[in-house]
Amino acid sequence: MNSTITKIEVYGVAVPLVGPGFKNAYVTKTVQKSAIVKLTDTDGFIGLGNIDPSPGYSAETIEQSLAVLKNVLAPVVQGLDPFNIHELLEKMNRTVDQFYDAKAAIEMACTDLICRRLGIPVYTYLGGEQVKECRFNAWIGILPPDEAATEAKKWFDQGFRSAKVKVGGNISADRDRIAAIREAVGPSMSLRADANAGYSVEDGIALAKLLEPFNMQLLEQPVAAEDLLGMAKVRASTSIPIMADESIIDFASLISVIKADAADIVKLKVMKQGGFLNTRRMLETAAAAGLKIVIGHGFGLGINTVAEIMLAATSPHVIEGLECVGPLKTSDDIVTQKLDLSHGSIKLPGGPGLGVELDLEKIEKYQFS
Repeated sequence: MNSTITKIEVYGVAVPLVGPGFKNAYVTKTVQKSAIVKLTDTDGFIGLGNIDPSPGYSAETIEQSLAVLKNVLAPVVQGLDPFNIHELLEKMNRTVDQFYDAKAAIEMACTDLICRRLGIPVYTYLGGEQVKECRFNAWIGILPPDEAATEAKKWFDQGFRSAKVKVGGNISADRDRIAAIREAVGPSMSLRADANAGYSVEDGIALAKLLEPFNMQLLEQPVAAEDLLGMAKVRASTSIPIMADESIIDFASLISVIKADAADIVKLKVMKQGGFLNTRRMLETAAAAGLKIVIGHGFGLGINTVAEIMLAATSPHVIEGLECVGPLKTSDDIVTQKLDLSHGSIKLPGGPGLGVELDLEKIEKYQFS
């Protein structure tokens, strides 16, 4: 099909988060700074991409990603065929190392454009949907036990059947938080504990032992990202499945985690892994190694969120309870119809493409660069 990228628009937006913000082991966030990419081809078809970096998770800041998108990658992809993703990635990789987030924004936009031209949703382009309805994972921050229990019960009553609980700083306090939540929601809600790489190996093992009585679905990244031997020790010490998140960046890091027997589950994100193609390859490799997969970046705006939903829907190896719940955390969005995830599940969105449209008034309202 004859198509050439003729125009590339890049926007930086800062969308306020709900409430007082969200605290994890790295930072308390009150606003989500994101990059939006809009591509136009020779026939006027458009494609949208969106990345939502977070301190502690993304190697580059949003300012760095925006600069690379505008000044480095946009000139490189201008004039390329958006249908040739291999050539697109090869040229971007040859031009600049790393910057997986920025590259993902462009690859996502090209994939959206391809599917709009073909008149199909992205999940069809990726091989077809395996689920018709998507369930989502609630979250509870580092809160006192009574507050955490109240928060968890609120999510459960709204329809959520799994929740991530942030832990860190004190393993006894972590246990008390989890115990209060389990008592509040009963046995039917799956609980995930996320340490954000915050503990030593010894404390990670001790934490896992403390949490075993509470029927945990998984313990996420208990130790430092680079300490695969340490994470393997934690895994060998507990019956709780261990999930790698910060340890997973590119294909090589995934292979290292597999070789080290460091995880039972891996966390993948379209943004972090550099786009649909890279993420799909890593997903299939993890599945072939016997690992399960969790999908989702918790602070994504509408475009990135739908991208992860559509990818997740194409694989039976993705655990129910997607973590792409950004629309629950943001007070607004930059798409014309904000996703409503408030009841814990939605029907799989349709296309063509990602099925979302940019709200230019919102772009102007929240634009910071």
